[in-house]
Amino acid sequence: MRIVLTDPILTRFTDELTRGGADGHDWEFLAGRPDSEVMRRLPAADVLVASRLTAPVAATTGRLRLVHVTGAGYDRIAMDALPPGTAVCNTFHHGPSIAEHVVMTTLMLSRRVPRADRLMREGTWESVAVDPGVSLGTTLGGRTVGVVGLGEIGRQVVRATTALGMRARAVRRDPRAPLPSDLRLDRVDGEDGLDDLLAGSDVVVLTVPLSAATTGLIGAAQLARMRPHALLINVARGPLIKEDALFDALSGRRIGGAGLDVWWSHPKDGGGARGYTRPFHTLDNVVMTPHHSGHTQETFANRAREIADNIGRLSKGEPLTNVVRGGR
Repeated sequence: MRIVLTDPILTRFTDELTRGGADGHDWEFLAGRPDSEVMRRLPAADVLVASRLTAPVAATTGRLRLVHVTGAGYDRIAMDALPPGTAVCNTFHHGPSIAEHVVMTTLMLSRRVPRADRLMREGTWESVAVDPGVSLGTTLGGRTVGVVGLGEIGRQVVRATTALGMRARAVRRDPRAPLPSDLRLDRVDGEDGLDDLLAGSDVVVLTVPLSAATTGLIGAAQLARMRPHALLINVARGPLIKEDALFDALSGRRIGGAGLDVWWSHPKDGGGARGYTRPFHTLDNVVMTPHHSGHTQETFANRAREIADNIGRLSKGEPLTNVVRGGR
């Protein structure tokens, strides 16, 4: 089969993708090439491995049998422009890495690390040892984490935080759906339980996909329900939160802080390098990262292996895994 890869990150994992060059397929690595060149190559391709596919490019796919997304989210794939017989699959493996990031940013905010780091760089030693008026940090044990969404990321967040002594609760679309037996959750509610979760959690973690229903999920009214010391961690998509409302809540100290790994725009989409319009970078109760919470060696190596396995299934006529749109 002829396979086109346009994802720049997975280009680093060619050995895993091609099984050391022994898979027998014809690979073209086109990461960083202009869309015009990709469009010339796609008509002869059987498989496209990509994180992004625009409608004009999708319209040139010809005989394409499979688009394998290189991550979990497929909101940047123009599926409606694909031929009816083209299957679309995704892949995961980022849950443990993102859960570690959630714990890290929660601890940084709980111990006021962003402020302490900035002051130390400026030559100021701020601690209770030299100023009894400085507030003390808090540990995670005994605090409540509220997880919005219980997919792979949400489940790993529950595992990581409860292992450190936190209590966990969650909301999900179907609260009665079965869950792994190792998840320690005090309660699981439906989507109508969001307000109660916000009011009862010390840390709120957003892990749900972006959709028409979840865009603007957290606005001024929802932020007002959170506890004054509570932290909001977003590792899903920026537009889940209304930007102005979040900035106002943080700058006005109406919530304790936020860990933001996702933003309202992305440099690849022409939205500028920052991804936000309000001056979040001026706040010391925010941990800011460039959507890299899942970017670890383990995440991408495992994704490459799983993509290779699915391509092998396709070549043998076997059922695919992680299908988000069926093909012929």
